[in-house]
Amino acid sequence: MATWRELVTFIRQSYRVIRDEPEELRIRVHFRRDPDEEERTQMVVIAREVLDKREEWVQIATPFANAHEVDLISVLSEIGHTTVVGGAVVMGDYLVLRHSLPLVNLDINEFTDPLELVTGAAETLEEQITGRDEY
Repeated sequence: MATWRELVTFIRQSYRVIRDEPEELRIRVHFRRDPDEEERTQMVVIAREVLDKREEWVQIATPFANAHEVDLISVLSEIGHTTVVGGAVVMGDYLVLRHSLPLVNLDINEFTDPLELVTGAAETLEEQITGRDEY
């Protein structure tokens, strides 16, 4: 896979797309760690970015808290200790975990592994920090 169009085709075939725009897809990922637990979900934005007007990248971003409702130092410390892929940013009112990858010569596991890691980490952070399942 090396183009945005090929990645979009893969995402449409593999995930539940909840919003589909030319430069951005939103998917909903479901989590259930234990059969007795209630299912949780995480909304993920997958967007095409162009670096320096020539290089295509894909950005994976998922919100996990309202930035104004949390202690940012505590959140960033937790991310620093537990998260392998992605970094935290504030986007609008939201605290978001995101990761970006170049599309050129991208293998499918180079997309799916970070997607799962970022989404799983954001879901865990949301549960630990807010105690809710809003995103």
